[in-house]
Amino acid sequence: MTPAPDKKQDRRPPYQHAADELRRDIKQGRFKPGQQMPSVRELQERFGVANMTARSALNVLRDEGLIYTIHGRGSFVADVADPSGEFPVDYNAPAWYLSKKGNAGPDEEAGEGEPGAETADSSLTELLTALRDEIRALSAEHQELRREVEKLKKAQ
Repeated sequence: MTPAPDKKQDRRPPYQHAADELRRDIKQGRFKPGQQMPSVRELQERFGVANMTARSALNVLRDEGLIYTIHGRGSFVADVADPSGEFPVDYNAPAWYLSKKGNAGPDEEAGEGEPGAETADSSLTELLTALRDEIRALSAEHQELRREVEKLKKAQ
């Protein structure tokens, strides 16, 4: 008779292990709001899992509202830490947005100390707030549609 192992082996799927670790990283601040998450390939290497397993881990986090995905750009950490609607002090806009800022209008190009700098900061904050709200609304709508699909599948 062999002795029972000291710990029960965790029988959860690997994507849940990966999602748990990524969730912990986000909550501990290793990934900041607006920061891009590692690519699927990087997650494959980090966790030693297949492509679809890494994608499933990201899907779990997206369904929880911790991240959002922009097609062709990647996954980014959502700013769920502050439900009051204000951006956290250390919030940084995604790099893809900042790279396009060079095409902004004259008010938005104003630097610190120049006339219009406060207007540019407030208009940028308003734009980011609107984008965040739109992403949240789309995410909620997506989750509702997923629930409806699951109900329809069960009904068949």
